[in-house]
Amino acid sequence: MTFPAWQQAAQAHTDRATALTAEHRARNQRGEKHPVEDFLWTYYTVRPRELHRWHPGAGVTLEGAAAEREGWKHYVATGPANADATIDVEHFFERRAQTAGYVEKLLTITLDRTARYGCFGLHEWAMVYRMTPEQLRHSALPLRIGHEATNAVVESHPIGCTHFDAFRFFTPEAAPLNTIELSREAQHETEQSGCLHAGMDLYKWAAKLGPIIPGDILLDSFVFARDIRELDMRASPYDVTGFFGASGDPLTPVPIETPEGKREYAQLQRGFSERGNLIRIRILEAIAAAQRARS
Repeated sequence: MTFPAWQQAAQAHTDRATALTAEHRARNQRGEKHPVEDFLWTYYTVRPRELHRWHPGAGVTLEGAAAEREGWKHYVATGPANADATIDVEHFFERRAQTAGYVEKLLTITLDRTARYGCFGLHEWAMVYRMTPEQLRHSALPLRIGHEATNAVVESHPIGCTHFDAFRFFTPEAAPLNTIELSREAQHETEQSGCLHAGMDLYKWAAKLGPIIPGDILLDSFVFARDIRELDMRASPYDVTGFFGASGDPLTPVPIETPEGKREYAQLQRGFSERGNLIRIRILEAIAAAQRARS
């Protein structure tokens, strides 16, 4: 890639990342919390500076980039006078082959498995089941229909969570109510694209694979995770009506305890499943490109 071309691409990426992280950085300076979006910065350990760093993906040589990329992990100088830079895929796979293989297997299986749309976001309800107000993770947020009614929703609905990293936060009383047996070891056997948390985790996988994932995929997966998180909390037992989404619109409830709310949730869930599968394909293509660049 020519010097002007990659400079332009890198600047466009930085500008987009700056816009996407602006509100979070401003809240940090003011010491303000946002119980919806902060999840992306606490549960996932990616920092804004990491989102700002542009990568072209494996197999791309950046003209005249050696000095600028010196010290960047997994990059190597190349070309005339070692003035250019490219991703050292051999070095990357020496250290990240296990992670890349895990992600490749997980996303491939998820794509092949039939999506499920009947969970209605009850994982969030199971995380607060029979908790007292002071035990709640988001203690500053009231429960939208109160504690007793929230418990009744959990007790009157089958809970079919398929994602271990959501299930592990179930309260001890809620965990036995899940209709599917989940474990970290069996994650490949249960992951499916209708799961909102599996969709959010695409951001985690894109970040973990670092430089072999092109910058546009990383930022697209961040936006996708943010959009899912908004639905996750809108459909949760928490009252988030005092907060606004990334679009500037207020976060209105999706009352999954009602037939109308269930229909709305399932419809939105289908859209996220389709959107997430496109990102899964792009991540898999980036891994394949890195594997080809080794030969």
